[in-house]
Amino acid sequence: MTKNVKNSGENWIDPDDAPPLTQQWFDGADVYRGTTLVRRGRPKQEKTKQHVSLRLDPEVIESFKAAGPGWQVRINEALRKAAGL
Repeated sequence: MTKNVKNSGENWIDPDDAPPLTQQWFDGADVYRGTTLVRRGRPKQEKTKQHVSLRLDPEVIESFKAAGPGWQVRINEALRKAAGL
């Protein structure tokens, strides 16, 4: 009968070990004021955009995407111009 040998590997790290608490770790931690989480990132806009589902010809999408990043903004600008806004 063959013996069952478990190979834990030489680089095995105990998953129960806590990560080192470095300044970089603290810099990425959530910040609270009292019990309120301080939100990071872009502030909320007063006038937000509305999410819609829109079906467009593939050629139209490819044309806007071919010009690089920001294609959705350019579509929005084209629609605003077509609507006279």
